[in-house]
Amino acid sequence: MAAIARWCLRHRLVVVLLWLIALGGTALAAGTAGSAYSNDYEIPGTESGKAADLLRDGFHGQGGDTDTVVWRTPPDRTVRAPDVEQRMTAALDTIAGLPGVGSVAGPYGPGPEGASRISADGRTAYAVVSFDRPADAVPRAQAEAVVKAAKNAQTEADGLRVELGGRAIGLTEAPAAHFAEAIGVAVAALVLFLAFGSLAASLLPIATALVSVGTAYSGISLLGHAMPVADFAPMLGTLVGLGVGIDYALFIVTRHRKGLQRGLPVEEAARTAVATTGRAVVFAGATVCIALLGMLVLRLDFLNGVALAASLTVVLTVAASVTLLPALLSYIGMRALSRRERRRLAEHGPQPEGPSGFAVRWSAFVERHPKLLGLVATLVMAVLALPALSLHLGTSDQGNNPATATTRQAYDLLADGFGPGTNGPLALVARLDDAGDRVALDRLGAALRDTEGVASVGPAVVNSSGDTAVLTVVPDSAPQSRDTSELVDRLRQDVVPRAEAGTTMEVYVGGVTAGYDDFAEVIIGKLPLFVGVVIALGCVLLLLAFRSLGIPVKAALMNIAAVASSFGVVVAVFQWGWGSEPMGLGSAGPIEPFLPVIMVSVLFGLSMDYQVFLVSRMYEEWLETGDNRRAVRVGLAETSRVINSAAVIMISVFLAFVLSGDRLIAMFGIALAVAVALDAFVLRTLLVPALMHLLGGANWWLPGWLDRRLPKISIEPPEDPAHAKLPAQRPTGDPVEAASN
Repeated sequence: MAAIARWCLRHRLVVVLLWLIALGGTALAAGTAGSAYSNDYEIPGTESGKAADLLRDGFHGQGGDTDTVVWRTPPDRTVRAPDVEQRMTAALDTIAGLPGVGSVAGPYGPGPEGASRISADGRTAYAVVSFDRPADAVPRAQAEAVVKAAKNAQTEADGLRVELGGRAIGLTEAPAAHFAEAIGVAVAALVLFLAFGSLAASLLPIATALVSVGTAYSGISLLGHAMPVADFAPMLGTLVGLGVGIDYALFIVTRHRKGLQRGLPVEEAARTAVATTGRAVVFAGATVCIALLGMLVLRLDFLNGVALAASLTVVLTVAASVTLLPALLSYIGMRALSRRERRRLAEHGPQPEGPSGFAVRWSAFVERHPKLLGLVATLVMAVLALPALSLHLGTSDQGNNPATATTRQAYDLLADGFGPGTNGPLALVARLDDAGDRVALDRLGAALRDTEGVASVGPAVVNSSGDTAVLTVVPDSAPQSRDTSELVDRLRQDVVPRAEAGTTMEVYVGGVTAGYDDFAEVIIGKLPLFVGVVIALGCVLLLLAFRSLGIPVKAALMNIAAVASSFGVVVAVFQWGWGSEPMGLGSAGPIEPFLPVIMVSVLFGLSMDYQVFLVSRMYEEWLETGDNRRAVRVGLAETSRVINSAAVIMISVFLAFVLSGDRLIAMFGIALAVAVALDAFVLRTLLVPALMHLLGGANWWLPGWLDRRLPKISIEPPEDPAHAKLPAQRPTGDPVEAASN
């Protein structure tokens, strides 16, 4: 690391230019290529996946997104009123002529199909707008044109309401680009300025993170052309990248500033910071990437792209922290210190600052009361984790959007007028071989109408070749309801097998709820393997770094506690709806099936960061003195302030993403913010040191035979003893203990 730092310092202009070229080049390439994200949750081999494949093969050309225009009249009027019909027919004709719109099917045409789009009370009607491409590929301008044309028919004078729903329409509700990121960065900059007192020093972590995350953002867009990448992957990568990128730079800048205060020249202070703390940053980044890449063991294309995208962002933030940051530090020189610090250094010379104030008093307090504080921390984590026991994985949809969104209002209007199942019908796709199968299909339709939980069944639609048919089943419960999931199971286990008996007909149950249920079942089945791999790899890294069995085991337990407690908060807010509407996060609903996997990956990685930075200082002191109590006390006192500052920054960045307007990203933001808060303020500064005091020298125990076989790895080697030693390393006394008295 020292060699890398020296090269970057000697060629600082080249380093800065290379990073700017990388940022500009990837941005230009991404802008030229465009985005190619995918939200395909289908898993090959599942029943819903087979239904979708059969539907695509049997009914070609039905890959475009279908959205809805819903209108409702006041109690004294109906949608068949001449003026309402005239206005809405004109609006639908306008929509049909817009670019990108393949067809529009309204309620005013002849035949029973049109009449079925008018509610029983005559006050609600809807039309189906089919785009000529999937929602991911529909330009936002085309969706906005549809919204504008439909809303033009709405008038306040006669009380006619017009709302629109569907995935393509949802594109029009996205907030202003990068608004959440801007808020998070602004708050982080403020915290850094308060911590450093130097504008130049506070801006460097921001600049480093923005360059690396910006490069990664464009890189993820290009990655989408090579493999399936979910559309939320760039936002997730930005969320994680800003958090860890600013934090990693904060740790290095803090070490650099300490070097300047000890009288080191600017270049030597920067080299020393990268050679010491920079190694810890690389190690911490590696643990985050390993946790993220653990998703690859699930062998799900949808998650592979997310794992690689987030890992790419972390790799670039680490690279920028140990290359771009030292180059920038050399440019600002002594301005890394505040004016007051520079003045004091000039007047009084080098005066290394030891830990003082609250950090020292807290460290001594934990040492005196480890049992009580450990019990309190355990109770806090356990209480917060309790809601996670009722975790319900399923489909959240536009019915969970904020109440003011047109997609949410269209969803509610359809549910009120036609029943909640209208927003998520099931599709039973059948493969037919002969006339007997067609007779069996008719029997299946009759059986479905008599099935508990079914509100209505549409007529069977057979393709032109007569070998594929689809039955549309509308449940009497919402798509995200447990009742709908139970209906899917009832159809698969009872109704469909009876209809198939004695025939060659094969029927697969698909649809939104069926697809999410299948996805959740696969995820839950593979989750133990995934968590086991992530924990095992993390423990191996910590075992190599700290040469102890106790440290990795405690880290694994702490990580599990952080994940469980953050899941508990997510369940309370998003599934139970505690405060979700006031915060603009929509109504209560289930948790997306893939969320646990992604959250476990990210949270395990981030939790390892603070473990590394805290325990590495304790380990250094343990090697120096062999005194566990002193090692824990000094390590906590000297790292708690920077860990807490880093946590505040990361929490601010994560919470800012609640403003993204995306329910999924808001889930990530709240989950990560809660996990970091608990990790920094409960686990690493309370429970971990309390347990380490209770375990004593057992913290550092390692069997001799294993010690001899493990390779030697140093995370953060001590600084050159030729320069002033840190106060805690001086043999003449223990300043931490003295300051606490």
